[in-house]
Amino acid sequence: MDSYQRSVVNRLKTARGQVGGIISLVEADAYCPDVMKQLSAVQGLLEGASRVMLRRHLETCVAKAMQEGRTAEIVDELMETLKFDKHVFRPPVATERDDEHDPATPADVSADV
Repeated sequence: MDSYQRSVVNRLKTARGQVGGIISLVEADAYCPDVMKQLSAVQGLLEGASRVMLRRHLETCVAKAMQEGRTAEIVDELMETLKFDKHVFRPPVATERDDEHDPATPADVSADV
């Protein structure tokens, strides 16, 4: 197993364990902010795993495709892949607090769910 695989697998195994803990918290009717904190931690692990996979893809597959002259093909593939990453293609959602300080921000902005 190479270092990329090890890094992704470790993050995913940690996330899997945390999800089990979160299920127990919800079943025990734990304090909502405690559950939310744990959910955020799992999301961070998954986003980290995604970044590691993207880096591996860029360093291997993308570099090879570009060397072979398949630039347009690999760029199209990347654009398709990255559309699933909300941090790349979606602007941050304004919160009510942000709206109070920025009169140019519409008041009816809602979060993607």
